[in-house]
Amino acid sequence: MSDRREFVKISLLSSAALLSGSKLSAQQKIPDEKKYNTTKGKPVVISTWDFGQAANAGAWSVLEQYGKAIDAVEAGVKIPEANPFNQSVGYGGRPDRDGRVTLDACIMDEQGKCGSVACIEHIKHPISVARMVMERTPHVMLVGDGALQFALANGFKREKLLTSQSERDWREWLKREKYAPQKNIENRMPGGADNHDTIGMIAIDMKGNISGACTTSGMAYKMHGRVGDSPIIGAGLYVDNEVGAATGTGVGEEVIRIVGAHLIVELMRMGLTPEAACKRAIERIAANNPGNPNDIQVGFLALNKHGEYGAYALQKGFSYSVKNGHEDVVLEAKHLL
Repeated sequence: MSDRREFVKISLLSSAALLSGSKLSAQQKIPDEKKYNTTKGKPVVISTWDFGQAANAGAWSVLEQYGKAIDAVEAGVKIPEANPFNQSVGYGGRPDRDGRVTLDACIMDEQGKCGSVACIEHIKHPISVARMVMERTPHVMLVGDGALQFALANGFKREKLLTSQSERDWREWLKREKYAPQKNIENRMPGGADNHDTIGMIAIDMKGNISGACTTSGMAYKMHGRVGDSPIIGAGLYVDNEVGAATGTGVGEEVIRIVGAHLIVELMRMGLTPEAACKRAIERIAANNPGNPNDIQVGFLALNKHGEYGAYALQKGFSYSVKNGHEDVVLEAKHLL
């Protein structure tokens, strides 16, 4: 987490303009307007954390070829899902208290269609299984063994997701912590690292359509079967093509309690900027935790129909990545505490 806090690149535009979510001025427009600007919005992809920058590059390779936002977000988040050195998403993710890597993911397109998987094991790309749930079943969510069997029946490969490093970390945790569920153990991991670093991604394509994806290995050393906000439509992710989209990261239980992503989208519908909507949601989480807001972290990220984006976090340290036709940056979000 310390590396993430230090890793904030200088934008080609001023950070103040970016964090406010204000529109680009005429002087700041990219040179090739035919390629990047349409009458229905700007192609842009945003995602949580600094490792979202690599994910954004994967999504942009789709967007710049006039691809659909839904294809872009799936391609983008598959990059951290496959990275064994990212111990909070997909392959290499830290396990639950029983040593089992369980993954959560959801995806939502511009038509309001959505799919989700929760507590799925042995599948490297849960986001693709979530999309298959969306496209091939009448359901929104599949969980546990049912989700695994669905994935295997549809051509996904069963793989070992627990890497040697994550296993070593887990065994070290077993020496130090009680074998019991504990609140906010994410703040006391070996080495002091945080583990709730979900990647949430939102994109607008050349046609102005919005889609989003969210994927995680969840809270490290959680009780087996625990599910956070990441696979829950309306909590960890929500898309309304008429308004915008939002996603989040952090302690999922707190996000679920306020139905965070849906709340932010509705606030944008009422006229709030993406940053202001994210801040309002964070304030609600703080109000729900008057005694211990310093013990948790939540960060939200939002994008509206005009291509304006913004973020806000409960505490310092939440970064987010942005890529469009003229910038590729990592920014530090404003924070409440």
